[in-house]
Amino acid sequence: MTFHPDTLPDLKGKVFIVTGGNSGIGYYTVAHLAEHGAHVYLCARSAEKGTAAIANIEKMHPSANIDLLQMDLTDLASVVAAAEHFLARETALHGLVNNAGIMATPFAMTKDGHEAQWQTNYLAHWVLTAHLLPLMLRTAKTLPPGSVRVVNLTSSGHLGAPRGGINFADPSLKDGSPWSRYGQSKLANILHAKTLHATYGPGSPSARSGEGEIWVASVHPGLVETNLATSAEESGSRVTSVFSVLRMLGLMWPADKGSWTSLFCAASPDMKAEQSGAYFDIFRRFAEPSWQSGAAKDGELAKRLEEWTGELMRREGWVR
Repeated sequence: MTFHPDTLPDLKGKVFIVTGGNSGIGYYTVAHLAEHGAHVYLCARSAEKGTAAIANIEKMHPSANIDLLQMDLTDLASVVAAAEHFLARETALHGLVNNAGIMATPFAMTKDGHEAQWQTNYLAHWVLTAHLLPLMLRTAKTLPPGSVRVVNLTSSGHLGAPRGGINFADPSLKDGSPWSRYGQSKLANILHAKTLHATYGPGSPSARSGEGEIWVASVHPGLVETNLATSAEESGSRVTSVFSVLRMLGLMWPADKGSWTSLFCAASPDMKAEQSGAYFDIFRRFAEPSWQSGAAKDGELAKRLEEWTGELMRREGWVR
């Protein structure tokens, strides 16, 4: 591993948003960005937990500039309100890290009528990104390529998505397993990143026309000790046994190290234009082809998902 957060440049004057920033990978992503001078908006569902996380980071880094952005990903009205609150306060956005997520949770529907993992991991981040993209493009227009980036946290768990990748007829996958629902949502994160790269990345119509260039990455952080791992263990004894063995073998990473790939993709000057749109494996390595399902590399599936999601979110009134 050649990247370390200590190598990040001075980020003073740059603005970032990190969802799920009050714990786990998101917490350390916020902490390292703030340590290097960035103004970071920490997104959390609980104001109490978000405020406590900010206070802890400020103890480590007294000069940290962090604001709470309260957001409940299971409530799309909350997501839109948070985006509008941010847009009313800021005139630039240099990095969006779509980090928050849930893993292998029991079947549940949100108040918006979507399966909980599908909405939390994918739909809510799609809506948040859609609201923030115009500002990110305006920010990018006046800066060198690579100055504005989007990072989608995904997982090798996308390999567990259903046959065909996305079940458009029934995205709730009510009759599927918690892991197939998780896999579908994580596959959607990868496809979303592919679409963003094709639309706004290097060589895209947006970049060529001078409307703004945004670099994008989807990140599999590895097996990390986070609240997600805890909830997954609670879902079944077989999973508990697997995690126990992985810990014994030293294959579970601490949450701090789990944030390093996100930080590389969000803010490192060592990221190259040709890496935009890529799927990053543990600790910023490009994934080997065998690590990705065919669906994750399917450009037509990515286009179909984008059109389907846009139509649905417009119909429900979450985007225009």
